[in-house]
Amino acid sequence: MRLIRTQDAVGHVICHDITRIVKDKEKGVAFKKGHVVKEEDIPVLLSIGKENLYVWEKRSGLLHEDEAARILAAACKNEHMRLTEPREGKIEVFSEAEGLFVVDLERLLAINSIDNMMIATRNTLQPVKCGDKLAGTRIIPLVIEEEKMKAVTAIADERNPILAVKPFARKRAGVVTTGSEVYKGRIKDTFTPVIAEKLKAFGVEIELHRMVPDEKEQIEEAIRELKEAGLDLIVCTGGMSVDPDDLTPAAIKGSGAKIITYGAPVLPGAMFLLGYFGDGTPIMGLPGCVMYAKATIFDMILPRVLANVPVTKTDIVKLGNGGLCLSCPVCHYPNCGYGKGV
Repeated sequence: MRLIRTQDAVGHVICHDITRIVKDKEKGVAFKKGHVVKEEDIPVLLSIGKENLYVWEKRSGLLHEDEAARILAAACKNEHMRLTEPREGKIEVFSEAEGLFVVDLERLLAINSIDNMMIATRNTLQPVKCGDKLAGTRIIPLVIEEEKMKAVTAIADERNPILAVKPFARKRAGVVTTGSEVYKGRIKDTFTPVIAEKLKAFGVEIELHRMVPDEKEQIEEAIRELKEAGLDLIVCTGGMSVDPDDLTPAAIKGSGAKIITYGAPVLPGAMFLLGYFGDGTPIMGLPGCVMYAKATIFDMILPRVLANVPVTKTDIVKLGNGGLCLSCPVCHYPNCGYGKGV
């Protein structure tokens, strides 16, 4: 930076906050660090005693914080996102769609490991709505080396941003309710209404619903019927434990689905099953806890499935970190640590 006469400062960038004090009336920042001086600013600056100013001296190889902030934000911005205008090196990222928020964690770490800049995001693999804040970025000093910003672009640029919002694409679901006690009318089906409510929150409707007894062949037949109907998602409820009459996992496998996992390091939700048919159609077997617990593994996996984000066995295993629900007196899910394992 260099010192110049205030009258000569038009077009230059102020290097520090300038405070204006009016006795018994005002005390505050009149001009913030990074402000570009305009002609009309000169009388104001002189009136608060600023005959000279320290300004940023543009040199080759250095970028102003706002210029660099645009580069940093471009590394984040993807489809279905909007950026705020830079202010003091800060830019925020907002969603313009309902979907699943996905962060490339390795590249986020790489960028945040570069000195004098930062990107803070909400948790990855969480559902977001239009207007939700996704991330905040900042260039920390007033000026930063151009080489550092080139390193950011090498990690992620406008063609390959590190953030994504994957819109929920699967909208048509089918449910197979298993259990002879329900099929024969001995008890009321209280499971399907819970599933319907959870699906509706993502704009998904149950188009087909079949009730079947605890017979493997009939469960398989019901699953195949829903699959042949071309639905986007199949959910099976009941019969998910290891009792002799619990045949749903075997029926799901017998229907032709490839089982990704039967069991998960999550409580509640340990007996969860996830599989995929050859065309990518997902099928889930839900344990009884989904019927009564506020949040379970179903709430963690459902948004990923609806956004067409493949879920692997490793993804499920990682949920063990944060997979224990603390059963708080007032449930704050998803605004808690439950299910945030990555």
